[in-house]
Amino acid sequence: MSKPAILALADGSVFHGTAIGAEGHALGEVVFTTAMSGYQELLTNPAAAGQLLAFTYPHIGNSGINDQDGESERIQAAGLIIRDLPLIASNWRSNQSLQDYLLANNCVAIADIDTRRLTRILRDKGTQAGCILAGADATEQQALELARGYALDATRNPVADVTTAKSYNWTEAPWELATNSHAQVPAEQLPHRVTVYDFGVSRSLLRDLVAKGCNLTVVPADTPAAEVLASKPQGVVLSGGPGAAGDCQQAVTTAQQLLEAGVPLLGVGLGHQLLALASGAQIKRLPVARVGVNYPVKDLASDQAMISSQHHSFAVDADSLPASLKLTHVSLPDNGVQGIEVNGKPAIGFQGVPHLSAEPNTSSAFYDRFIALLQQA
Repeated sequence: MSKPAILALADGSVFHGTAIGAEGHALGEVVFTTAMSGYQELLTNPAAAGQLLAFTYPHIGNSGINDQDGESERIQAAGLIIRDLPLIASNWRSNQSLQDYLLANNCVAIADIDTRRLTRILRDKGTQAGCILAGADATEQQALELARGYALDATRNPVADVTTAKSYNWTEAPWELATNSHAQVPAEQLPHRVTVYDFGVSRSLLRDLVAKGCNLTVVPADTPAAEVLASKPQGVVLSGGPGAAGDCQQAVTTAQQLLEAGVPLLGVGLGHQLLALASGAQIKRLPVARVGVNYPVKDLASDQAMISSQHHSFAVDADSLPASLKLTHVSLPDNGVQGIEVNGKPAIGFQGVPHLSAEPNTSSAFYDRFIALLQQA
């Protein structure tokens, strides 16, 4: 028997729907994504920590869940908001329904609401705090009180909740259709020794780096720069992750020390923002969080557009770029900062999520730029 659920926003907006996950409540930043698929990847991406993730596409769950497409070992999003949960999931790789997956991960979720109305509210009024309250005893008043009591910009460090507890090696490659698996690449076939700071790293980032020949060591977010440099990596990656880079002061200091050491650096997502802060730039909150796929980004050097994925609520402030930073890529929808390089240093950053692709003008070019920096070092 279905149970009721309520979504309340801090502005007083209320939506009544059906609970499709765990009972209880979930608090967080309400964001919408324009992606039509990839719900498993988005839910498990550590960048979604602290977010109530709403899908603009109405039918979510129709391809089920499998054991291989998660960006981490569990659901990271605080909660899920959808229009319709299909009764049938059809995919040859599926081994679990979305609803069973939500229940197994104790994730609060709501369906059967007007996600078009929700999206318009967020676009018009900006990012808001929200609450999903699920269960037979849920009331509007309780949901609204919880939503309004959640301080959206309170100083938090969600990175500490998603980073690895200890270092580990990673040699797993991207998924292959022929074997329906991720191959383990022998270390001798991976010529580049690279350390990845886990600020909320996604498995796809690690796999794509392996595909580019990187033998990876993943380290916790609070690992001292001196410890990493003592291992003499050929390069360092500052991964993506959740929250605001300004709340990660230790990570900013680490990035500064790595820059001073002259080791080749690639910053992605949150790591890109940390690289910018370490170079003297500032970060700003976007009016509306940018979560989705097929976002066009312009390469200023070639004047070409590339297609990217995005998952961030904050961005580098273009007006704050110091002389030490060169703007290399901008977002075509709003001309925001998407790519930077540090003058005189082998360091580059990209706000989006690079993905390997055989198509021309894709964000995978950032991997090639990083490999070039490794080879020049």
